[in-house]
Amino acid sequence: MKRLLRGGRIVDPVNGRDGVFDLLIEDGRIARVGARLSAENGTTVVDIPAGLVICPGLIDMHVHLREPGQEHKETVATGSGAAVAGGFTAVACMPNTSPVNDNAGVTGYILAKAAEANLARVYPIGAVSRGQMGEQLADIAELRAAGCVAITDDGRPVATALLMRRALEYAGMFDMPVIEHCEEQTLKGDGVAHEGFQASALGLRGIPGEAESIMALRDISLAELTGGVVHIAHMSARQTLDAVRYGKARGARVTCEVTPHHFVLTDEMLGAPVAYDTNVKMNPPLREVADRDAMLEGLADGSVDVIATDHAPHHYDEKQVEFDQAPFGIIGLETAVSLCFDRLIHPGVVTLPRLIELLSTNPAQILRVPGGSLTEGAPADVTILAPDLPVTVVASRMRSRSKNTPFNGWELRGGVAATIVGGRTVYVNEECQNLRI
Repeated sequence: MKRLLRGGRIVDPVNGRDGVFDLLIEDGRIARVGARLSAENGTTVVDIPAGLVICPGLIDMHVHLREPGQEHKETVATGSGAAVAGGFTAVACMPNTSPVNDNAGVTGYILAKAAEANLARVYPIGAVSRGQMGEQLADIAELRAAGCVAITDDGRPVATALLMRRALEYAGMFDMPVIEHCEEQTLKGDGVAHEGFQASALGLRGIPGEAESIMALRDISLAELTGGVVHIAHMSARQTLDAVRYGKARGARVTCEVTPHHFVLTDEMLGAPVAYDTNVKMNPPLREVADRDAMLEGLADGSVDVIATDHAPHHYDEKQVEFDQAPFGIIGLETAVSLCFDRLIHPGVVTLPRLIELLSTNPAQILRVPGGSLTEGAPADVTILAPDLPVTVVASRMRSRSKNTPFNGWELRGGVAATIVGGRTVYVNEECQNLRI
């Protein structure tokens, strides 16, 4: 099977390409990239419409697929369907399932479900501690051998500095990153929103930005001590960005990610357009304008390494309760690309090559998984983007099993035209059916 994608703008930061080229896919791999490639007999030629962008497949390194144990929220199959609709050819899923992914049995189950779905590639992430209880390390060697690409107790910070030190040392033996949900628990307390004017006005208990940055500083210091790799998940506070910059300047092996909701929204959403809307309740919480602007600055200047969604599906009934009682989290796989185009590319905050680094190249490098480039011989994981596509977010039409998004009804500019995994087309936007891939 050969397919020649002809005439699209190819953006591939690893290989220094940004221009109009042809892309030849053969037997599920990138065969050639070049100008005006000839089509041999038996090659299917696809003319890429002007304005579309061909890039390495996007990788979301922070999603919750909920299976096993919480299939009413999401399954590996429905989450993978949401991923490819969002332009993601691969996702890395968090271990806070039921049972927790702290052993090879659960890891194998997730991989079997991913193979059955046969959509996006799924990379399991194992737990740091058994049951995510923060007491004993999980068997990291077993998790690695079973297919885990990183470890985290996401949803909870690693409980003690000693346990984090041991996790960094142990994971370092396998060159695996430890992904940290940074949150000093005594400062967070029973907070449900960012500690500031908006929470005070609504009578909501607050979570200061320092609850995040203090834990980040602890873990960055331990990464420097051990030589291990720490990745700061879903960074939201400007103080945490300062901590990451401090660590990088000292040579610590630290990387970080920011979600679209943290570089688009602020805690002003707590009161408007609808007060106490549980679809703006996430952890870490939406923060002040200064924090949001700091995230944009970090994306622009290179301090931030990754954009990840923290896709956190919850059933409708679970969110339709008092704000204090609702679970944290929103879905994000199917809105991320449009938000990135609308709020980063079109206003000129970042360039398109920089966006591809954030969404593809850097996640692949941090997790040490295939992808992130269109190098000849690499798996043909390809995303085709439509920078000017008008997109209206309609929650009811999303492929995710859950619909908990604050962006319902938003009109955005830019989206996904098609998604190709291993040379196989797994998604074509209904607005781009003339693509005929």
